[in-house]
Amino acid sequence: MSNLPAPLAEWLRDAASGAAPPDPLVATVLDETVGALRRLDADPDSIVAAVLHIWPELLEALGPKFERERPGVTALLEGQRAAEQVWALHREHGSSKRGEGLRRLLLAIVRDLRVVPILLAHQLGRLRHAPTLPEGERRALAMLTRDIHAPLANRLGIWQLKWELEDLAFRFLEPATYQQIARLLDEKRVDRERYIEAVKHTLHDALEAQGLHADVAGRPKHIYSIWKKMQRKGVPIGELYDLRAVRVLVEDLGACYAALGVVHATWTPIPSEFDDYIARPKRNDYRSLHTAVIGPEGKTLEVQIRTREMHRQAELGVAAHWKYKEGGSHAADAAFDRKIAWMRRLLDAQSDGERDGGEALAGEFDTELAEDRVYVLTPKGEVVDLPHGATPLDFAYHVHTEVGHRCRGAKVDGRIVPLDHKLHSGDRVEILTAKTGEPRRDWLVASNGFLASSRSREKVRTWFHKLDRTRNEQAGRELLDKELRRLGLLGADLAPARERFHMASDADLYVHVALGDLGPHQIGRVLLEHERAAGSPADEVPTALPARRVVQSDDFTVEGVGNLLVQLARCCQPLPGEPIVGYLTRGRGVTVHRPDCAALTRLASAQPQRILPVEWGRRGRHYDVDVELLAVDRKWLLKEVTNVIAQADAHVGSIQSTHERDGARVRLRLRLRVGDFGQLAAVLGKLGALPGVEQVQRY
Repeated sequence: MSNLPAPLAEWLRDAASGAAPPDPLVATVLDETVGALRRLDADPDSIVAAVLHIWPELLEALGPKFERERPGVTALLEGQRAAEQVWALHREHGSSKRGEGLRRLLLAIVRDLRVVPILLAHQLGRLRHAPTLPEGERRALAMLTRDIHAPLANRLGIWQLKWELEDLAFRFLEPATYQQIARLLDEKRVDRERYIEAVKHTLHDALEAQGLHADVAGRPKHIYSIWKKMQRKGVPIGELYDLRAVRVLVEDLGACYAALGVVHATWTPIPSEFDDYIARPKRNDYRSLHTAVIGPEGKTLEVQIRTREMHRQAELGVAAHWKYKEGGSHAADAAFDRKIAWMRRLLDAQSDGERDGGEALAGEFDTELAEDRVYVLTPKGEVVDLPHGATPLDFAYHVHTEVGHRCRGAKVDGRIVPLDHKLHSGDRVEILTAKTGEPRRDWLVASNGFLASSRSREKVRTWFHKLDRTRNEQAGRELLDKELRRLGLLGADLAPARERFHMASDADLYVHVALGDLGPHQIGRVLLEHERAAGSPADEVPTALPARRVVQSDDFTVEGVGNLLVQLARCCQPLPGEPIVGYLTRGRGVTVHRPDCAALTRLASAQPQRILPVEWGRRGRHYDVDVELLAVDRKWLLKEVTNVIAQADAHVGSIQSTHERDGARVRLRLRLRVGDFGQLAAVLGKLGALPGVEQVQRY
């Protein structure tokens, strides 16, 4: 490990005393990897993580105490292990067409992007010694480099690694073409080197004569880039302008244009080959002047002119050269680019010696770049990117609209999950479909959590828009009635909701509910607000009541009486968030009812003076509520019902089941423990969305 800095080398020598020495090939790859990282000015944690990943026996010798002492190294090691998932997917389904998705998946599962330069440096070390590997293993290594590592190095602008990764992968994948181009270059190498030396002296003298102090150097040619340019332009190697090329480095921006003037005054420019990437930088911030001229002996010559700062940024990975073009939404590209920008800032801070700045950037990662995309896999290993919070139903609609319409279930990593299950990067998703089918309207209700993608919701809306108005109106009425029944508002006047949402009639309201433009919960909330504002139970309290005082209990605020027991009525089981009213009993204090409770209506008609205003007090308790569910009797019904309840963070107190007379349906009565009415509404909505469930309501 001759490439290690002295302090690290000494520390590793001490640490390695208890570990078996690495295999000679492993030791050579390790040395190459560390050398590449040092050229990138990597921080000590990155170098140590690379060594320990390549030499796992050393990590075992250090023991668990090391991971506690160096948490930064541990995080980098975990990132390298996570990357093995991507390598495995490439081995199983390797294809350059999937490279874009696998690159995105890699950056999604790696939490600290300093892992990426480590992976690139390690891959370069392995490629340099690939000739010693069997043919199949060598080709697999080169394909992985071509599809994942070289494009990432390109995207990050890490030129020092990019060119060699590309050339070595090309050499092993296309050996005949590689050797042919190498031979053609070699045949002219002596003449080309002589020519470039003459150009350098001529240009240097011309620049000095104008008072410009510049470094003029020949630009190295890379076989893969030559081949790509030959393919793109459809010309033989002899007709490429930049086989003979020099690069001019100057001090400042003004000197760039002054040097350009000297070049054009010295040789005849080729107008079609001039690009000003300083005045008009590329979208990835690449900056330089490119020109081609008819040089000495009538041969074409390419000249690049840039400042030393521009060159430093390009060489150290601060200017990205490549913009993904294929596939992907703007949202996905934006999230991806934010990660790349963070990576460039980190590399820039390290190259300037700002170690603390680099560590601070790494620490900011979770807050600054919270992942807003998830990258999941099809059964064939293709990567699909979806918005954060996406569900199997979103995945189905991404695959194909008809797959979404006919979706009736899903498996994630081989396990059946509900359709509102939240996907995570790396999940493998399989959709279960019916031969024929249509979307469900409750998929459009946002609170049910079935669809996170606006694109998916629009596909469902489009399907329902094609139905005639009568069917939409009827379906919307049923959805709204179901919600209003839960709220105890069935039969309420919808005028406040019509006014709030600017609807001309109740029918328009129903249609908008059916199409998902309005949620039943939104309308229910408006009606509840209107009811509270329009009439208070306090109006019904007679003036003959004793002097008014306010009594505060843990759960309720009761006006009018004090020092009495307050308890929930078991007949209607009100929950926090619902309107409530109190009834003063004889000997049992105040019982709290829902205003639409039949028992309260009967009691109030007999003794209206006992009605008291009550409000909910401190939250935090859980309350029992009985729910009744009617569904087609089928396998796994009870399991799915309890799964939905558990995922909503509610609790099951008891379950009773009875079969209907027809034998095909079952009625479940459940006692649930919930925190408030909102939680109950969410549970009922999700239970109602289960396949085969015909009705679910409070009992």
